[in-house]
Amino acid sequence: MNESSNNQWKERIVSPDKVLERIKPGMNIFLGTGVAEPRTLVQRLMASDASNLRDLELSQLVSLGDAISLKKHHSHKYRLKTFFSGWQANEAITAGLADLIPSRYSQIPQVIESGKIPFDAAFVQITPPNESGYCSLGVCIDVARQAMELASFSVGEINPLLPRTFGDTFVHISDFDLLVNATEPLIYFDRWPVDDVYEQVGANVASVIEDKSCLAFSIGPLYEALSRHLVHKHHLGIHSPFLIDALMDLIKSGAVTNRYKDSYRGKCLCSYAFGTQELMAWLDNNPLVEFQGIDKVFNPIQIGANPQFVAVLPARKVDLSGRIALHIGKGNVASGPGEVVNFFDGALLSEGGRTIFALPSRNRKGEPNILISVRNFPNQFTPWESVNMIITEYGVVSLNGRTVRERAQALIDIAHPDDRPKLVEQAKAEKILYPDQIFLAESAHLYPSEIAFRHTFKNNTQVRFRAIRPSDEEEMRRLFYRFSDMAVYYRYFTKVTTMPHARMQEYVNIDYNQIMSVVGLVGEPGHGHIIAEARFVKEKHNPYAEVAFVVDEHYKGLGIATYLYKLLVHLAKKQGIQGFTADVMASNKGMIKVFEKGDQPIQANMQYGTYRLTIAFES
Repeated sequence: MNESSNNQWKERIVSPDKVLERIKPGMNIFLGTGVAEPRTLVQRLMASDASNLRDLELSQLVSLGDAISLKKHHSHKYRLKTFFSGWQANEAITAGLADLIPSRYSQIPQVIESGKIPFDAAFVQITPPNESGYCSLGVCIDVARQAMELASFSVGEINPLLPRTFGDTFVHISDFDLLVNATEPLIYFDRWPVDDVYEQVGANVASVIEDKSCLAFSIGPLYEALSRHLVHKHHLGIHSPFLIDALMDLIKSGAVTNRYKDSYRGKCLCSYAFGTQELMAWLDNNPLVEFQGIDKVFNPIQIGANPQFVAVLPARKVDLSGRIALHIGKGNVASGPGEVVNFFDGALLSEGGRTIFALPSRNRKGEPNILISVRNFPNQFTPWESVNMIITEYGVVSLNGRTVRERAQALIDIAHPDDRPKLVEQAKAEKILYPDQIFLAESAHLYPSEIAFRHTFKNNTQVRFRAIRPSDEEEMRRLFYRFSDMAVYYRYFTKVTTMPHARMQEYVNIDYNQIMSVVGLVGEPGHGHIIAEARFVKEKHNPYAEVAFVVDEHYKGLGIATYLYKLLVHLAKKQGIQGFTADVMASNKGMIKVFEKGDQPIQANMQYGTYRLTIAFES
């Protein structure tokens, strides 16, 4: 583009008032979304008392800036239409000052292109043109291009602070009828503060995200915390509606390569960017990030083309059946049903994909977030039966294949400890739990969440270890029924043929002051199958504890029992226990070998075919 051409487009720059003179009453004006809102034009529109600016319709997908303001809103002047009910828009919609158009995000471009929402004018923020005359739409690529094609005239607000981004972002300066210079800065957002609770929620979410997963991020403390715990992963991919500072940090850490994506391989794909000045500077001319329209980024088929796609979504409330209530208001940036369902469906289509809803066990007011029912809460996510995982700071629950009763037990285990007794009583009253369900309220605060280990044994068998929970009742029953008669006899020293609810629930509801029980699991995190259990029980008037083990016969010979034994020794020493005792039948040579490999001195006394082992710990 030569100097003469540069002068030509500069000569087309006019004042905002000149633009507003072309507006007629009743017009529908499309406004750029989010950070890309043309603030200079919008603020002048809000401030003007010109007689032609009456009965206008302003259409904007996501409103974060000046377009929605209850203080400035004048119903005779304009009315806002939006496809998004989050952030500030929720207040305006509730007050009847804005109209919501319910729609799936991926379908909005089709609605626009159909002409069902006619646009008379389009106000769009752009970068200055390059030497070839091309401007970038910057950090918001939703339906601006479609709106410009439909509008009678288009106005480009030139903002040199807007990052020049790659993807479907370029428009030629000649596509605009009028140009104005921006006098307002971009909309910047400080990073969300992260407290200890969200830090643990983020750590728990990261624990179930595997290498080579493809992720979607939104805005809020959950994602700030999550990114910190993903930096040690490998070959992550990004297919996300939003790119935020926390995601920038993750990409810069090297954990993101996008190598295993099928859709836009090698690129971090997004439609919007919200964040600090640092983020905007990093995005400028950054070839790692590809901005595409919402018809592609929110398209479930495009999302599902990526293997191991994980949709991490913030929940407001969860009930004991697994139903979800989403956030409303400023706490909701991209988690309305219309937005969530696209990524939820994409995860269902993805090979190895999953959906995770995460939340603190209590809100900022100290009110419980896990409830007996969410039926009275707005913004509900209806396909609850397909939800994969629920995560709080107290743990991970996989809902796949679980009955409502099993879901309730598991979700109570990750509720706030002070809320669990009431939930148990409510669940009994609703006949969700058995009327004789045991619950040791004092043990809720004693649960040793620090016991969280993963180990790879022979044949590349990976086993996760944690302390036993009340919700492990069904898995422990299944483990019992997989044992042979001889294995049962070795464990219980008598013939046991059944393990009913009444007996098993006593086994899994333990007093952690007196008992330590560790289970080994294989399979999906948050559920999986229990294949081993080891415990010690403190002896009265004696600094020793009695120890016992069970290992699924299909997993014997891998070293799992030896690992568990050494783990129990370590845990017992931390509690001041000086040694173990155990009764082992002389014919149970496998268990005897476990104790012999435990690197602790053993005294053995034989009586009636059973060894009485006394194991004094070495300091």
